[in-house]
Amino acid sequence: MYAIVEMAGQQFKVAKDQKVYVHRLQAEEGKTITFDNVLLLADGSNVTIGAPAIDGAAVEAKVVKHLRGDKVIVFHKKRRKGYKKKNGHRQSLTEIVIESIVSKGAKKSETKKAEPKAKKVEAKAAPKAKKSNAKGDDFKKIEGVGPKIAETLNNAGISTFAELAKTDAAKISEIIADVRGNHVTDTWPKQAQLAADGKWDELQKLQDELDGGVAK
Repeated sequence: MYAIVEMAGQQFKVAKDQKVYVHRLQAEEGKTITFDNVLLLADGSNVTIGAPAIDGAAVEAKVVKHLRGDKVIVFHKKRRKGYKKKNGHRQSLTEIVIESIVSKGAKKSETKKAEPKAKKVEAKAAPKAKKSNAKGDDFKKIEGVGPKIAETLNNAGISTFAELAKTDAAKISEIIADVRGNHVTDTWPKQAQLAADGKWDELQKLQDELDGGVAK
């Protein structure tokens, strides 16, 4: 028996005892979670297709551990322009093991119940982000930060160099995970601290030593 199910915004074909790597889940290691957005169930020659999901069907999985994927390097170069830029990115992932596939009578998943709360938090946080955006620092002065990343950080409540300097590089990667491209955040807190202290010469010197956001 196998199923096609949506988990963390992606669709997977899964079977019992299969190990799957999905986008980082907000669940503790060792906890069992339920995914009830099952699009297809197949048991031998008996195949059931949802419209779009199958009512009462679910996939139960156990969270094994949280980890980060292999580094992906993207290199950009413009001919005869002297432009080179190298970026690296490691995606935040969660390893899960499929424990069972339920064809009917499944309870509503906890993750589904939590979604409305998450939307309420985002709705309340949005006005604060707009306020801080007006008085916020120009994050584009940080090597590797563009307008979209700056906007994403603002929406997450980080609007000043001092706040960015206090944020762990791994946490920054999680915040901007949905921004297209590969981003190396390792030096961003250090760069932000220099900017917050007004040490622009030291910041320029550090950026001159960077190669795609990574120290040479």
